[in-house]
Amino acid sequence: MLALSASFTACAQSPYSVLTQWKIGGEGGWDYLTSDAHAHRLYVTHGPRVEVLDSDSGKVVGSITGLKGTHGVALDDAGKYGYISDGGANAVVVFDRGSLATVASIPAGTNPDGIVFEPKTRTVWAFNGRSSNVTVIDINQRKVVATIALSGKPEFPVADGSGTVFDNIESKNEIDRFDAAAKTITATWPVANCESPSGLAMDTAGRRLFAVCDGGKMAVVDANSGKTLANPAIGDGPDAARYDAKRKLAFSSNGGGTLTIIDAGKPSYPVVQNLATQRGARTMTLDEATGRIYLATALFGERPAATAANPHPRPAIVPGSFTILVVGPK
Repeated sequence: MLALSASFTACAQSPYSVLTQWKIGGEGGWDYLTSDAHAHRLYVTHGPRVEVLDSDSGKVVGSITGLKGTHGVALDDAGKYGYISDGGANAVVVFDRGSLATVASIPAGTNPDGIVFEPKTRTVWAFNGRSSNVTVIDINQRKVVATIALSGKPEFPVADGSGTVFDNIESKNEIDRFDAAAKTITATWPVANCESPSGLAMDTAGRRLFAVCDGGKMAVVDANSGKTLANPAIGDGPDAARYDAKRKLAFSSNGGGTLTIIDAGKPSYPVVQNLATQRGARTMTLDEATGRIYLATALFGERPAATAANPHPRPAIVPGSFTILVVGPK
């Protein structure tokens, strides 16, 4: 405890805790969450809909419906439109952030999953999990301007704000780097000691990537050279990563029921806390204004028996138990 306290003192932080829980209810699975700190809104993908919450109170302020199987939400930098990767419809759905009305549906590849807005080229990049390619959309024309083939199954992308996009290639244990203007892959980097990288975050100022991997490891990667610099330990079943630039902390949300917090301001990248959360809380987002972390989870029933067609079945979700956990410093 003394060592933990000392680490957080060095980060000018207090240990994190679960501050509150917001029960949303409903049925179905979920994937990524996205925070709009300026508007105090939280976008939560939840099966065939996106729940929109007040990020201060947890009140549901609306929802985007008529979708088939949502994965992620990207937001433009003008505060006007959002972009949903609707994997079940093989489309990117554009919505008005004021009215929450759907304004366009743009065909993508098969099962668009991770999605990111690239501000320099004003494009949205949707990474298609089943067709192993990326759909690039011009947001002014609302049309596809490129489809880039990938070497394997993509996972979460990040943009550095200066015209470069990065994405984990889960099936190859690699990170691809893209030139957003040229719409080409400029590097493919093997990630050391990293199995099935999923979530990805970035320290844009420090040029560091944080990829979370199976086997209880995070990979800290130099975003200029592609060299793996460190492999701090994280919890089991990670699916999302975030980086807090103000506090120089990297986070891994782990489906086994922990949130791993790493001091990214030190060259050894020490773990400063493994916070108990809740089983299934594998995805998250960061409110950059408050430093709060929001995680999604639910209660689970028994796991079905494995079959040849589904050797790793997921347990059933208890209807009505979908919940958002709010985490922050004590």
